[in-house]
Amino acid sequence: MRFTSPAAEERYAALVAAASSSVVGLDFDGTLAPIVDDPDSARIHPDAPEVLFALSGVVRAVAVITGRPARKVLALGGLDDVGREIGETGRELFVFGQYGFERWSSTRRRVVSPRPPHGLSGFLRELPQALRDAGAADSFVEDKGLAIAVHTRRLEDPAGALARLEPRLRDLAGRYGMVLEPGRNVIEVRSPGSDKGTVVRDLAKDVDAGGFLFAGDDLGDLEAFDAVAELRDQGLPTLLVCSASDEESALVERSDVVVRGPDGVLDLLRRLTSDAHSG
Repeated sequence: MRFTSPAAEERYAALVAAASSSVVGLDFDGTLAPIVDDPDSARIHPDAPEVLFALSGVVRAVAVITGRPARKVLALGGLDDVGREIGETGRELFVFGQYGFERWSSTRRRVVSPRPPHGLSGFLRELPQALRDAGAADSFVEDKGLAIAVHTRRLEDPAGALARLEPRLRDLAGRYGMVLEPGRNVIEVRSPGSDKGTVVRDLAKDVDAGGFLFAGDDLGDLEAFDAVAELRDQGLPTLLVCSASDEESALVERSDVVVRGPDGVLDLLRRLTSDAHSG
């Protein structure tokens, strides 16, 4: 774990002091779960359920904020069981799926989800031709129900394929009223109107957060970083955490704390839990 500046260490201390009224927001892939070639084979870090349960005892709420469908994250993370245990203590675990279009909580325990966007079927019809035009016909296409993710990780040149695909998919998405969300060897196409920053702002307001920590690893987390920075400007104690990797470094310069992958994220959460208890 590395603090990026003396000011970052002060921000950590301020968040510890405000822990009981604070929210901890966490991305899933690359933050709580290691990145893998096959998205369906991803699993939450084996220590995460225990760490999240302990953390929930010192903060106001814990929220997993992800581009994945909420039901998929609940299954891959065993978070339904963790949520039940957290709910029994009177604390709250949230799962926001598909960039906030889906919501689950440990009190309601069901996923609230809208209908698929109108443009999705048209986009899907034209997607195979766009993949062929980009020389990326063998990309793995993940249908999330409310969005489509095109993964290039399995290809011989993942970065090159992603670079060729992005302008084509951006144009195609725009024709169907949808937006693009680039990530680590993946491009996601979804409806406009929600992102991780929207989730952070709304959640902070809903639970009257007295502080906010967000940890992420990818370009899709930038909006959440922006929203947390806004909360900081409003006077709330905040902490921005980058789960760093060799593939993506966009968040490093924006972060207060840089850790190495899910192992580092969990070590930080353990420290936060311990320091909050001691305080």
